[in-house]
Amino acid sequence: MLQEESDLSLIIAQIVQKLKGSNLYAQLERQAWGSWEKRILKSLNSMCTELSIPLARKRPVGEQKELLNKWNEMGTDEPDLSLFRPVYAPKDFLEVLINLRNPNYENGDSLSFRTHLGLIQVPLKVKDIPELKEFFVELGLTTGQLGIDDSTQVPPELFENEHVRIGQKVLAEQDGAAAQQYIRQGSPTALRADLWALILNISSQPEDILYYEQLKTNVIQHDLLVDSLIYKDVKLTASNDDYYFVFEDYLYQVLLCFSRDTSVLGHFAYNSASPPKSYIRGKLGLEEYAVFYPPNGVIPFHGFSMYVAPLCFLYHEPSKLYQIFREMYVRFFFRLHSISSHPSGIVSLCLLFETLLQTYLPQLFYHLREIGAQPLRISFKWMVRAFSGYLATDQLLLLWDRILGYNSLEILAVLAAAVFAFRAVNLMEVTSLAAAEAVLADLSTLKVMPLLQIFLFATVT
Repeated sequence: MLQEESDLSLIIAQIVQKLKGSNLYAQLERQAWGSWEKRILKSLNSMCTELSIPLARKRPVGEQKELLNKWNEMGTDEPDLSLFRPVYAPKDFLEVLINLRNPNYENGDSLSFRTHLGLIQVPLKVKDIPELKEFFVELGLTTGQLGIDDSTQVPPELFENEHVRIGQKVLAEQDGAAAQQYIRQGSPTALRADLWALILNISSQPEDILYYEQLKTNVIQHDLLVDSLIYKDVKLTASNDDYYFVFEDYLYQVLLCFSRDTSVLGHFAYNSASPPKSYIRGKLGLEEYAVFYPPNGVIPFHGFSMYVAPLCFLYHEPSKLYQIFREMYVRFFFRLHSISSHPSGIVSLCLLFETLLQTYLPQLFYHLREIGAQPLRISFKWMVRAFSGYLATDQLLLLWDRILGYNSLEILAVLAAAVFAFRAVNLMEVTSLAAAEAVLADLSTLKVMPLLQIFLFATVT
């Protein structure tokens, strides 16, 4: 009886400790995001002051007509953007995450976590390899996969033909849950656009097209400072990418409309972040004169346009492309640039990546750490952009199939670790961060699915 009471007391104490830790972490999230948000807004306001440009203005009639006439060829426009700069880049955000600390654990409450030698110092629960194998069971070596040239069980042409037949049946039945399960093994190219739309519950109804046109009208009528940031980002990233430069016009259309879409604000309800606010001139600090800025609450950062670019391969009708991107953003992408304890949040992804390397490739992890090349400083930019702009497009779409199939971003951290494992021999020879970055500079020839399979089911045990 005494033993049972003692065990119960221990369990209760552990639950209380967990609650204490989770509450402190929730508070930490809000504080960290609050200070980061202030920093972003300060950068935005400084740009306004330096360039003598308002955050928003109504376009003169002549300017509205000009923009409307060139709406489908905005890529030919060459505005002077030399004085504009991205509000922040992924490396700036990484520094914020590195400085996160939970005071509950600073006091020695989690001795096991002290063995973690990575940059992330917040002890969140992340999956280990056995749990990942169970979660990603459909990626196993004995399961047919699109994206792998030689299946161990089924000749590729036989598997692919049967897989296409099943995919067509799923689409015919319009079963979203079945589609989600189906694309865990990859989507045939010809079916991907329809399968993703089914999973995301997107159908181009007349009211959806009308809503897009209303957003477009708002862009035509009002000029926002973030418009220039969008132009700048597209010019710096997608326009210089061999795969995506042809979609420059689509990117402007989608991202400019996205910045005006107040429905995007809904994702803040399940996000520790809050949308940034601006105040009507002369009313600074008075909440009744506060407005969300930009209207969607999302300030674009360097590389943001790469969330849209791969989708342009699948969708060529602007309003459909817009709906797909918006849904992908509010389901997945927002987690890659906000602070939270969610398993698909960027903090957890960073910790999962570091834990996988330290646990299963310790020699490589310690070597890179000793030469000042912490692996996360290299892989962070891949994960923040969901590998967009780093992988060849066909490989990226196979990866995003699995994000949708598993409704999780954890596969990004697993792939990042798999890349390091694949290049381990070369990385063991480097003696500096610059040399390590050079080894990992080009991922465009990598085959995603074999890397993931080998890492999860063949390399580590």
